[in-house]
Amino acid sequence: MVTPAPAITDAFALRLSVFYGGLFVALGIQMPFLPVWLAAKGLDANAIGIVLAAPLLLRIVAVPVATGAADRLGALRGVLIAAAFATAVGYAALGFAAGFWPLLIMVALASAAFTSIFPLADAYALKGLALRGRSYGSVRLWGSGAFIVGSLGAGLLTDRVQPVHFIWVMAAGFLAMALSATALQPLDATSPLRGRAGASLAFLRSPGFLSVAAAASLIQASHAVYYGFSTLDWTAAGLSGYAIGALWAIGVVAEIVVFALAASFAGLGPAALLMVGAVGAIIRWGAMAFEPHLVWLAVLQCLHGLSFGATHLGAVQYLARAAPERLGATAQGYLAIALGVVMAGFMALSGTLYGAYGAHAYGAMAIAAALGGVLAMVAQRLHDTAKDM
Repeated sequence: MVTPAPAITDAFALRLSVFYGGLFVALGIQMPFLPVWLAAKGLDANAIGIVLAAPLLLRIVAVPVATGAADRLGALRGVLIAAAFATAVGYAALGFAAGFWPLLIMVALASAAFTSIFPLADAYALKGLALRGRSYGSVRLWGSGAFIVGSLGAGLLTDRVQPVHFIWVMAAGFLAMALSATALQPLDATSPLRGRAGASLAFLRSPGFLSVAAAASLIQASHAVYYGFSTLDWTAAGLSGYAIGALWAIGVVAEIVVFALAASFAGLGPAALLMVGAVGAIIRWGAMAFEPHLVWLAVLQCLHGLSFGATHLGAVQYLARAAPERLGATAQGYLAIALGVVMAGFMALSGTLYGAYGAHAYGAMAIAAALGGVLAMVAQRLHDTAKDM
């Protein structure tokens, strides 16, 4: 194999880092402030919940359509750019919608395009960086940092922009993301995926893929109580907004550190990284169930680098090593669906658990992470058996 010139390697990684930055800046604006905008448009809490749940259902169809098209046509970069511009157009059109049903439909369509970008971007990154001998984590970490920039920047704008006009801030963020996508370098030419669908998708039904997807889904879904109710719980405990913001930032910084060190972890293997993620989650949620002091909360937030970061790297590393070359986007898409469906179920469950048990609901999340760790051990056993055969 011919080693690419350093200038090409640097340009590819740089442009991809800029795109990940644009993607996560947009996410940092959209995630906290879309509910605020919907409330400003006159929707009550129940209606907002329904509107935000709609994309979770539509992504089950949208993601495999987008990722499957990218593989069938051999046009991963082109489909990624199309999804980025579809997102930008969708959120701009959303600014003109009013009333429950128009808002529901437009949010579902725009968000379906947006959620398709993540598996497409990871598939593009894994393929392009592998060809250049670069680490995925060293590029992906810019997305994590950009999320902080997006959320903090949008927060500063809340004093200057009325909530009902905040949709235009989101639309601007998505347009910048789409424009950054056009700067991505083309990948090496890939022939369209041909042949019977059953044969080409055999990997997605393999025990290895299913065990890794199930393990990653359970470990990531164990974050449901944290994502949905930690801010409410910490506020009720008397923590200030500054302290709560700092706790969230510590978690993201820990995630960035793990991504920066990703190349050093490559020798562990995907299943081992998943098990490390599971152990981090078990310790984290088990301790948080006892409502620890602020100092210990800060220490536990450092485990986000393991519970989220190591788990994400393990799943990505598995697909990079095991997925057929022309099935990379499709595999990413089905992994994203598994993660989304399990997370949606756990988010609903976490509401019930937190309402009944408060912070003790974290105990159930520790159990979920432990189950994910067991499945990671199964994945490791399957891998070892395959090597012996």
